Amino acid sequence: MPRLASGAARGIPDRPSKSHVSPAAGGGAETQEHNQVAELAQKPFPPGRYRLVLVGSGPGGLQLSYSLSRMGIDHAVLSEDPAPGGMFRRWPVFQRMLSWTKPFTGVPHTSRMYERYDWNSLVPDDDAHRAVMPALMDGTSYFPSRPEMQKGLETFAERTGIHIRYGCRWESTKAIPSSARGGGQGGGQEFVLTTSDGEYRAQVVVFAVGVAQPYRPPILGLDAVPHYGDFRPVESYKDHRVFIVGKQNSGFEIATGLLPWARQLVLASPGATKLSVNTHTLVGVRARYVQPYEDAALAGGVIILDTTIEEVRKDGAGFLVKTRNATDGRELAMVADDVIAATGFVSPLRDLPALGVATFGQSRLPAQTPFWESAAIPGIFFAGTIATTPGCLPGTWPKLTSVCAPRARSSSLPRSSLTC
Repeated sequence: MPRLASGAARGIPDRPSKSHVSPAAGGGAETQEHNQVAELAQKPFPPGRYRLVLVGSGPGGLQLSYSLSRMGIDHAVLSEDPAPGGMFRRWPVFQRMLSWTKPFTGVPHTSRMYERYDWNSLVPDDDAHRAVMPALMDGTSYFPSRPEMQKGLETFAERTGIHIRYGCRWESTKAIPSSARGGGQGGGQEFVLTTSDGEYRAQVVVFAVGVAQPYRPPILGLDAVPHYGDFRPVESYKDHRVFIVGKQNSGFEIATGLLPWARQLVLASPGATKLSVNTHTLVGVRARYVQPYEDAALAGGVIILDTTIEEVRKDGAGFLVKTRNATDGRELAMVADDVIAATGFVSPLRDLPALGVATFGQSRLPAQTPFWESAAIPGIFFAGTIATTPGCLPGTWPKLTSVCAPRARSSSLPRSSLTC
């Protein structure tokens, strides 16, 4: 690989030159421009060329940045968020995680065995930074709250010295020929990321952007109702009939939160409801959200339907939802005061598919090699929840190591439930 350009060539220097003179107060547009330049200079990783650029500061981005640093691979981390956390800065709606962290187990928190009890801490090499979450939880539940989860990620980043350029939004991507790479690995090209702060160039780019873009299936009228991410305060659903499109975790989470408030809850989708306690895997509705299922079984105020939803139509102050039974094809129209689309999320890949990155499935996950590299575009990798290879080890990254740092120290980190 070619040597990185010097700091001056890469972008704004870290500190003013000796001849730098601050503009006078009240200098109008010139002062404003100077302040913007100063703000950019204070952030790490100014626009320019890097060996590797990592996009995202959620659990996957933090874990990978930590691992790359341990292997001696220089990289820049960009995030449009103001601090670490990714989607956990906003969701879950009801502010409680669905995976557990059990503080008291009789097992040392620094042991590999404890990872079975702590599904929310990231996984470092050194004992001092292991099991961050237990010390941050208030003891009211062994499911961390959303703020506790966010604090855990912020604490991990601070303690391990992960540097991130926050407030830098990735906007577009293009590939250009690179004479430095010739016809070797990566097809002789480098990538240009246009961001809100300027252009970044790298021979290798890793996207750890999660599955966080709301998805709506092509159901007539569904675009006119709120998505899970637009959920209103629970009090606004008081004594309402609520129709929830979707029977995965997000749908059952909303139903669980509305049990004390809604008059009637209907959850509907074509497939039968699966429960993780029955599948004995993470497939299905997690145990935290099974109360609506029991309510439906015992003839309470919850109805669970295996139906296709054909149309959602505004009807006076409420809605008329047209459905069709998934088994016998019978039509059923239901009246509701509110309709919520709990229809999941997709990967926010922006223009990567147009660049040639192949995707699959409803979640539009990128097709990948066994080493998390795009199956279609060499040099583009993925991490976190969009890294689809089973049994991934976030610290190994053998292909990435060979591309970026042939002499880097090999590191083998344990599997993290958050990043695989």
